[in-house]
Amino acid sequence: MKPFMPFLCCLTLPLLLPSTVLAEAVVSTSPSLASLWHTKNLRVPESVLWYQQQHNGKTDTVLFVSEIDGQGNAADGVGGVAVLNTDGSIRQQDWLRGLNAPKGLAVFQGKLYIADLTEVVIVDIASAKILQKIKAPDSVFLNDVTVDAKGVVYISDTRKNRIYKLEQNQISSWLENIEAANGLKVVDEKLYIAAGDKLLKLDLNDSSNSVTQVAIGFAERADGLESVGNGDFIVSCWAGLVYYVYADGRIQQLLDSRAAKLNTADIGWDPATNTLYVPTFLGNSVQAFELKR
Repeated sequence: MKPFMPFLCCLTLPLLLPSTVLAEAVVSTSPSLASLWHTKNLRVPESVLWYQQQHNGKTDTVLFVSEIDGQGNAADGVGGVAVLNTDGSIRQQDWLRGLNAPKGLAVFQGKLYIADLTEVVIVDIASAKILQKIKAPDSVFLNDVTVDAKGVVYISDTRKNRIYKLEQNQISSWLENIEAANGLKVVDEKLYIAAGDKLLKLDLNDSSNSVTQVAIGFAERADGLESVGNGDFIVSCWAGLVYYVYADGRIQQLLDSRAAKLNTADIGWDPATNTLYVPTFLGNSVQAFELKR
């Protein structure tokens, strides 16, 4: 595994420029998505995570992309994480390899957390070294991961309709009976959950773990979600749909790429530039769009 030296890599490693084309999709208006780039030649990309850090006094921004590179439910050891630049060029496609079926990604204090089938893999970003692999008990299909301000990690298992909690190096079952639980995001001490045709939320300060509905009506099973400010979200459905979800629960379709046979898996978001990153899974590519409001 190659160490990841964020800013130095940008200066010293040659860029492997992918073929880029404009995305083919049906796009709505107000709010809308404007296509920026479409990077091909990836290996079953499931999740994109926008990540920015300071290195030697300079800001370096990259995209981590989980690559299943095999079957989504197979412990085959061929998966990994690639690193892209924010213009769509590939910085290090083999930044990390040897995973099983890596999906959701999250970062906390210089560590990358990866939902890898039945384990959470913790990686030191600066060195690209795996620090720990922690098994989730009775898990089948870990899918997404998010971290709160205290460093507590939440992990969904879509097949088990369950959400796990990781704290103090221990994973335990935390929330049951969340049908098709998939995308997770902590925002302002609330956990948002993309599950089936719904967006749900839970107040992390409420010991009752009461789940309430934010929105309903996605035409396909929800996959990824990102907070885009003002209480609004973008939610993707793996089959090829992307929705804008208003704070009041209204939903609006932004993208339908089903006819182009491009999946829309676990999306990433750059709040500084309003850029949405969409991994296309079986399309073996990542698309970037500017959100216009």
